[in-house]
Amino acid sequence: MSPDNVVFIGKKPTMNYVLAVVTQFNSGNSTVNIKARGKAIVRAVDVALITQRRFLQNVVVEDINIWTEEMSVGEDEWTNVSSMEIVMTIKE
Repeated sequence: MSPDNVVFIGKKPTMNYVLAVVTQFNSGNSTVNIKARGKAIVRAVDVALITQRRFLQNVVVEDINIWTEEMSVGEDEWTNVSSMEIVMTIKE
């Protein structure tokens, strides 16, 4: 189970995730975390920038965290996958 203020980015259209982030802020959350792995990192950056520039100008990127996760791709096979978290907050 994930916290309410986390939006996981996948393969859906970018605007679906922008709507999810805006909805989180409009429902009273002061912080929203956008998380993505692999190729979805590009979409996560787009979501953060579109949210900030077009919908909620009073929201700022507070922190960006990056790391690498080791994932199993088969029996005794592992690969590294890049991961990213963008923390957005309402500017006071």
